[in-house]
Amino acid sequence: MGSETSPGEDLQTPVDAPVTTAAADASDDPAATPRSQPPAAEAAPDRVSQLEAELEALRAQHETLNGQYMRLAADFDNFRKRQSRDNEDLRLQITCANLSEILPVLDNFDRARQQLTPQHEEAQTLHRSYQGLYRQLVEVFKQLGVSPMRVEGEPFDPTLHEAVMREPSDSHHEDVVIEELQRGYHLNGRVLRHALVKVSMGPGPAQPEEAQEPGEQPTSPPQEA
Repeated sequence: MGSETSPGEDLQTPVDAPVTTAAADASDDPAATPRSQPPAAEAAPDRVSQLEAELEALRAQHETLNGQYMRLAADFDNFRKRQSRDNEDLRLQITCANLSEILPVLDNFDRARQQLTPQHEEAQTLHRSYQGLYRQLVEVFKQLGVSPMRVEGEPFDPTLHEAVMREPSDSHHEDVVIEELQRGYHLNGRVLRHALVKVSMGPGPAQPEEAQEPGEQPTSPPQEA
């Protein structure tokens, strides 16, 4: 038939057909073109300098915060010690005030104990009971840290003693306690009550010799025959 084509015509390529390649498409795409990057050798020193600056800033901040912490810790430790001392002083003041109110009772016990002279069996039994009660009271004071002063024969000390009398004494030097009028007490090494004492003034003035009358001859000692 006239419209039929020969087999050789299907194998022919038109001359005017455009030829496209993958390389041409790639050259026209701007995204596919690689950007120019700075060399790694130029960026490294800048990064190291930045890290060193940040490190120095962190060190300075650490030193500042550490100094503030040390000062706060020292202030708190001082506050804690001062608070502890204040509490201890307050406790001791309260204890001293309470014990000072009881000391006159102990004084009365001591005076009565010295004056008792039981003669009969019944009185002696009462006296022994009284002595036991007195020892129990003294033991309680000892457990609380109260101890009596021993002042007789000691040099006068105004931090421990309160002188209420002074008198001449041939047997004691000046400013020596010769008698205890009221007993003093310590509380854990601290003066709870001063001792009332009598203090020596030393030997009194020498007695002047008798004056002789005018014209009187001095008497000479008798001579042996």
